[in-house]
Amino acid sequence: MATAAALALYALRLRPRLLTWGATQNETDRTYPGDDIVPDADGTSTMATTFPAPPETVWPWLVQMGGDRGGWYSWDRLDRYGEPSADRIAPEWQHLEEGQRLTATRNGWSWFTVARLEPNRTLVLRSDLSLPSGHSFDPQWDVLPLAHMDGIWAFHLRPTADGGTRLVVRTRGQSRPRRLTRPFDLLLGEPAHFIMQTRQFHNLRTRVGAAA
Repeated sequence: MATAAALALYALRLRPRLLTWGATQNETDRTYPGDDIVPDADGTSTMATTFPAPPETVWPWLVQMGGDRGGWYSWDRLDRYGEPSADRIAPEWQHLEEGQRLTATRNGWSWFTVARLEPNRTLVLRSDLSLPSGHSFDPQWDVLPLAHMDGIWAFHLRPTADGGTRLVVRTRGQSRPRRLTRPFDLLLGEPAHFIMQTRQFHNLRTRVGAAA
């Protein structure tokens, strides 16, 4: 009974807050560029934060993300093998284009692909992973694995009336076979994303605030 009560509390009260942390109702309800990449998503989240600087100041930090570039600004021990994410804007990492791959692992077996790019406004990263290996594959050229996870990690910047930036981060994902991946999403995937995303928000605010 205690376990059932705890699961019900998480499903009804805690999980909705994790998936919409910091976002307004309007931000969670609206459609964003890149949503169409995963039209039949099994899971989605919309989280948001505000920066004390215009989008043109925030954008350079986002555009230099990547495991072999500026990092991810989150928990570096977990997603970058302990190597610190960049604390400066690096000119050599400011070029980004659609179709470009951003490595996610040191061996290069996993990566994000830049799927949508509108400077100072939208950056959509796509990930297609074979399970359980976690190796990336190209859905245009590779055979679709029997077990796989596809999704987007999208960053949307909008100016605020006081000269700041509202950053909305939207994720959408689809995985198969669902009977096996659903428990993973609920118990590990979604909580892990919340932990990493809120840390990224914090570290980006610190960097943008210092630069401003």
